[in-house]
Amino acid sequence: MSTPYAKLPAWADYGLIPLINLAVAFIVAGLVVLLVGENPFRAAVILVEGAFGRGQGIAYTLFYATNFIFTGLAVAVAMHAGLFNIGGEGQAYVAGLGVGLVCLALDRVVPWYVTFPFAIAGAAVFGAAWAFVPAYLQARRGSHIVITTIMFNMIAASLMIYVLRDILKPEAMQEVKTRMLEAGAQLPRLNWIIELFGTAKIRSAPFNVSFLLALVMAYLVWLLIWRTKLGYEIRTFGFSQKAARYAGISEVRVTIIAMLISGALAGMMSINAIMGDQHSVYVDLAGGAGFIGIAVALMGRAHPVGIILASILFGMLYQGGAELSFEMPAISRDMIVIIQGLVILFAGALEHMFRPYIQTLFASISPKSVGLAAVKGEGA
Repeated sequence: MSTPYAKLPAWADYGLIPLINLAVAFIVAGLVVLLVGENPFRAAVILVEGAFGRGQGIAYTLFYATNFIFTGLAVAVAMHAGLFNIGGEGQAYVAGLGVGLVCLALDRVVPWYVTFPFAIAGAAVFGAAWAFVPAYLQARRGSHIVITTIMFNMIAASLMIYVLRDILKPEAMQEVKTRMLEAGAQLPRLNWIIELFGTAKIRSAPFNVSFLLALVMAYLVWLLIWRTKLGYEIRTFGFSQKAARYAGISEVRVTIIAMLISGALAGMMSINAIMGDQHSVYVDLAGGAGFIGIAVALMGRAHPVGIILASILFGMLYQGGAELSFEMPAISRDMIVIIQGLVILFAGALEHMFRPYIQTLFASISPKSVGLAAVKGEGA
């Protein structure tokens, strides 16, 4: 007789399964490295040391992780409502326009700490606005959110190129971007925090205050989803739309609000890129972070703590991957993308591949841990 369905304990569901998926992804990646004639163990050491071995590497890892926290939270909020927001890339891109307009208006007038809250508002409003139309079409017209958000990514790219090239770019500048922002729109860096732990002087890493904003947003998302009435409605709607409608929860309201919040969170990613790094609005400022956010949310089980940890992992892959391609020329940047893709594959698309086997194992070893003691007792 087959073992009945068993719900895993939280530590296994949120910790063990992601770790197994991650381990399998790195094993397969190691085989790929072996095929190109390199030592996979040495490659793993270089990858980790490049991300965490020096203060400079840690700062870059956390800088990249900041982007992924924002976009991962954006995807997670939509997921809790049963929606798959694949438009974080476009929402972050257009939100860069909101950040840029605020910064261009204020950077020569006020200090950064006055500009910063207005930039947050600009990012949130523009990101939410870009998510509104797909949300409305889903809620009112039944258009599939995945299709509309993908389309809006393309529209966002074209729109931003037009705005930057024909409106915001100074005439004398060759590059398609705005003028450089002054000190009033440049976020202070947090490299000094890492230096407190005895690391060497960090010269160029753009790890900045927006990382703290990302942590605050993660906490606020936790409060929203698990400690408010709206969060309960979002989770109920995502779990069962029929049950939500029976309980009087408005499908239109939840869909639009969840997507507006999701778009606002994705939009805040542009603050890190514009005010914390390049100090201008430039082409492709999202840099793929919107799509990485999907894998981050899946791997982090749509929970803020898991999203932070998964974001640091992908930050490690970005920073450590750059070091790896430098130290091992046979492993190109394309190979690093393959490794990242394997992590996304096993952590996202195949996240449930090992679940049935783990459930069966837990049910066989410790039925009580998966809530099967009562079932077996009744069968006796």
